Amino acid sequence: MKAIYPGSFDPVTNGHIDIINRASEFFDEIVVAVMINPKKQYLFSLEERRKLVEESFQNNKRVKIDTFEGLLVDYMREHNYRAIIKGLRTLTDYAYEAQMALTNKNLYKEAETFFIHSEEKYSFLSSSIVREVYFNGGSLSNYIPNHVEKALLEKIQ
Repeated sequence: MKAIYPGSFDPVTNGHIDIINRASEFFDEIVVAVMINPKKQYLFSLEERRKLVEESFQNNKRVKIDTFEGLLVDYMREHNYRAIIKGLRTLTDYAYEAQMALTNKNLYKEAETFFIHSEEKYSFLSSSIVREVYFNGGSLSNYIPNHVEKALLEKIQ
């Protein structure tokens, strides 16, 4: 079965990578769908985000990368996907993601959302936290892969 893992990935974190790798043990193929959200201001361009995600999964043959703009369910319908994977860190995540799962199901009855709880060591981690720590001079070694940290350094200099 194929599944989709959508997100902004600005930047991709070790938490994202962990969820996707764990999910790939249960699904034949996972498309990591790097999205454009017109309400967000991104540090990295869509193509830069895509490239960073691709590099993160170069050794996992079950993971494919794509980009999209618009409703997730439209993308799913167009590509014949039914399964959505979402990582959960906190109860707040669950409340939001449960509402999104119900909305997606309402818009596309074939959509099923599978929740995977984050590892404890990533339960606080988000792209926003990474950017905040980075801009304030903190260490990112446990939060993002080396190639993402290098891209951050190049972007900010």
